[in-house]
Amino acid sequence: MMHRVVALSIALVACRSGPSLPPLPAAATEQPSTDVEATSLLGQPLSRPVLPEETRRRFEEALVEARQRSYADPGDADALIWLGRRTAYLGRYREAIEIYSRGIQRHRSDARFYRHRGHRYITVRDFDRAIADLERAASLVASDDDEIEPDGLPNARNTPTSTLQSNIWYHLGLAHYLKGDFERALRAYRSCLEVSKNPDMLVATSHWLYMTLRRLGRDAEAARLLEPIRADLDVIENGAYHRLLLMYKGELPVDSLLSASPSAALDDVTTAYGVGNWYLYNGNAARAEGIFRRIVDAGNWAAFGAIAAEAELKRIDE
Repeated sequence: MMHRVVALSIALVACRSGPSLPPLPAAATEQPSTDVEATSLLGQPLSRPVLPEETRRRFEEALVEARQRSYADPGDADALIWLGRRTAYLGRYREAIEIYSRGIQRHRSDARFYRHRGHRYITVRDFDRAIADLERAASLVASDDDEIEPDGLPNARNTPTSTLQSNIWYHLGLAHYLKGDFERALRAYRSCLEVSKNPDMLVATSHWLYMTLRRLGRDAEAARLLEPIRADLDVIENGAYHRLLLMYKGELPVDSLLSASPSAALDDVTTAYGVGNWYLYNGNAARAEGIFRRIVDAGNWAAFGAIAAEAELKRIDE
């Protein structure tokens, strides 16, 4: 179990009856009462992750700025979304969910609040609420043009690669996938593929869609999905998904992807789950289970690959 992190905490008070929020408190070092954010699908408490000191400091400074902006203009939807995002980056997922809930009370037709709250419901393993939020978000943007979603954690080129609609469908597909409802996941990922307009979103969506098709036994369709995937795609941040797809095509050997002991790095967890799942749908359940257990033991419990590994182990244990 990961140890407690001392994170910046300024009390947030939900204002449900009026347009304003309380003034920004002067104190900025209050200790949270608990660091347990969720319970794993295997029944284990999941504590707020410990961040490297420099990362934690930067995230806390960004959170202070986001809170000041939101308090200065409580009606600013953008400011409230960033307050939620900056809170979540510190591993304070339950608090972020509350912030998005406040946003929904004030901006009921703003799909972004449902999209972000749905994401964090996935993080805390509440898949049914995630699905409800993401379906609502999808309905709100059904007749809208898509829009770029700004990055909170910029990539190497400082170039956002995802959009509001692609993120809605991507997370909706994931929530269904994690529940083992591969038919509904398939529909969501197909919708996501329609709005995946750059190499990064192409490989991210294609990866989950490929795995979904393989779990449904639709191997020929899965193989056709790999045809646009080339080694020279200009992928900025989703290199793990790109390499997995090339492995699925037979262009990379499976043993070249999986390290001896996956660390808690997001790419390692992502890769390890893809490899483990490949073993699973290719008939080596024992090898797959071993990889899934290593992923869970690595401790990066908020990563999608870790949540998926938990879901697989839960099905095995049942």
